[in-house]
Amino acid sequence: MIICAYTERRWDDLAAAVRSAIAQTVAPLEVIVVSDHNADLLERVSRELPEVLVLGNDQPRGLSGARNTGIRAARGEVLAFLDDDAVAAGDWLEHLLAPYREAAVIGVGGSIEPLWPAARPRFIPDEFDWVVGCTYRGLPTTASPVRNLIGANMSLRRHVFDAIGGFRTDVGRVGTRPIGCEETELCIRAAQRMPGTRLVYAPRARVRHRVTDERARWRYFRSRCWSEGLSKAVVSRHAGRADGLSSERRYVTSTLPRGVVRAMRDTVVCRDAGGVARAAAIVAGVSITTAGYAAGTLRGRMT
Repeated sequence: MIICAYTERRWDDLAAAVRSAIAQTVAPLEVIVVSDHNADLLERVSRELPEVLVLGNDQPRGLSGARNTGIRAARGEVLAFLDDDAVAAGDWLEHLLAPYREAAVIGVGGSIEPLWPAARPRFIPDEFDWVVGCTYRGLPTTASPVRNLIGANMSLRRHVFDAIGGFRTDVGRVGTRPIGCEETELCIRAAQRMPGTRLVYAPRARVRHRVTDERARWRYFRSRCWSEGLSKAVVSRHAGRADGLSSERRYVTSTLPRGVVRAMRDTVVCRDAGGVARAAAIVAGVSITTAGYAAGTLRGRMT
């Protein structure tokens, strides 16, 4: 199991993530913590969390490089990834590993529940929980094949990395910069190069993901949507538009229109004033993401 971290400011969350990783009904072979170019964090993990193997990221700074460092050191046949600000349910690994009984399954991801700093912000629709790194309305409710996994709660067979390489270091989050999609690109690459295999979303493999005050605000929502568009443009350049946007087309044409209707019904039937805000957030979110994608596509053509 691999947990990547970059700052001591999230120490309590990191320690909780490690404790949850160790206290599983199916014990992990090992827990690896990768410090992303932070010597103080590396030393503190070595001192205070002796039960883990701690490594320094020896690749370019960022989540992709840190994950690749952990992958090279890991000994397991299935490599699980948990965010440093997520806490796994006690039976997380048990449910995450179950689909691997089928040889065609090369990766499994689970559900990610947001842990809000207080009450859930009324303006954030369930369809946009991906903004805070969580699973969202529109994903399957039972174990099902998916195009890509979500990085906070995912696993892949080791031979996938042997066959296609690791995470691209020109894609993905560096520090607090809200750029992502490195796992999306890798999952699409795996599907393209390993036909006949599949990735599975197993919602019973549950983790809870902490959401900070900053990420519960409109400013972050707007910034994250823009960055998602930029990221999807990069993924499309690497993977092709057909595969790079296949899930997004269904999401925009099916999930989001139903979300607007649901939000407006909440306003009228349930007298929920937040319904109008959620409907507006869906329209604004998809518009900002689309604008980010257009800007990212133009930027790619100019480089």
